[in-house]
Amino acid sequence: MKKYDTIFRISAKLILAMVMIQSTCFAQEDSIRKENNRPAKPAFESGYLIDQQTSVIPGKNTLEFAIHHRFGAMNNGVHDLFGIYSSSNIRFGLNFSFTDNLVIGIGTTKNKKYQDFTLKYNILKQTRSLSIPVSVTFFESFAIDGSNKTVFGTEYKFSNRLSYFSQLIITHRVNSMISLQLAPSFTHYNSTDSLFDHDKIGLSFGGRVKITPQTSIICAVDMPMYFKGIREYPEPDHLSKPNLSLGVEISTSTHAFQIFIATAQGILPQENMMWNNLESGKKPSTANLFLGFNITRLWNF
Repeated sequence: MKKYDTIFRISAKLILAMVMIQSTCFAQEDSIRKENNRPAKPAFESGYLIDQQTSVIPGKNTLEFAIHHRFGAMNNGVHDLFGIYSSSNIRFGLNFSFTDNLVIGIGTTKNKKYQDFTLKYNILKQTRSLSIPVSVTFFESFAIDGSNKTVFGTEYKFSNRLSYFSQLIITHRVNSMISLQLAPSFTHYNSTDSLFDHDKIGLSFGGRVKITPQTSIICAVDMPMYFKGIREYPEPDHLSKPNLSLGVEISTSTHAFQIFIATAQGILPQENMMWNNLESGKKPSTANLFLGFNITRLWNF
């Protein structure tokens, strides 16, 4: 009997050990599954990618101060230090995150004395397991042209000064080094200085490649789209040109600094989509190259 009793106790201990190991494995698997379904790290370091927006929204109760600066055209070379001494464009902006998914901002811009109001909302967030492979963010910009202007000899009414920009930003964090985004957009001006339509569909591309933990190579392309046969197709001199930009970003937990060269001096997205036609020639020229930089600073409350 003692022999059987010993065998029984050993068997019971083995079964209990197997049950505990199995429970531990299931708990670990469940923990890993939950970890993998958490949102992935942000695809970009800042809410701005040169002249574009990204899917990044700072945490709840975060205030962001942004400075956007575009020097003049580089076509005069050293005479005006490649645009640094010539007429520039600058914007100051404040953004506040009311939740982890919603940020609302205001800003003022030198050119045309634009006063703008923005909203950005995260609809989807990419997960670490790629069960959701992309982040999807809605962005809206509403701007008021504050300059003294007339349209065909008639003073601007308040409604003539309004413009709108709506965009759906789709981003994907490929890995810790590479992030990409695609963003279709719609621009509307209540009044324009030409006889052509007030609306424009656009398509934007952007990307980032990290070369050190704090430094990245960044690029962006904003392309106004034209569709022959839908509405009157403008003459070449009236076509808004693509905005191509390439730069470097240096970031910390509370700061981001971007310096770049772009083919548009405008800062607001609707302005670049509608009015980027400073150079009508087809060949690249320093007449439509601009040196610029962005600086952002975060405060958490």
